Amino acid sequence: MISTVALFWALCVVCIVNMARYFSSLRALLVVLRNCDPLLYQYVDGGGFFTSHGQPNKQVRLVWYIYAQRYRDHHDDEFIRRCERVRRQFILTSALCGLVVVSLIALMIWH
Repeated sequence: MISTVALFWALCVVCIVNMARYFSSLRALLVVLRNCDPLLYQYVDGGGFFTSHGQPNKQVRLVWYIYAQRYRDHHDDEFIRRCERVRRQFILTSALCGLVVVSLIALMIWH
């Protein structure tokens, strides 16, 4: 029988790997954004996005831009594809993180 603790840690590893994939896709999206739409890149603080002095309110703008699917009217097809990918990965990573939290609570109650 599979240990529940081992299953929990496997779920944590899968969540961490998907987070890394999400951040990598977000970086690639910002590179494409810098080339195809410099004004939007500046609007979401693309240059300082992954730095300690980045502006969280501008970072949230990009998240809401993608969440609301406002990119669908953009002129660059590659940018639209990257936004779709980042959106799907964000939904997957959010669901996995939620599952990890629920699993942790269940593990604490069960053991």
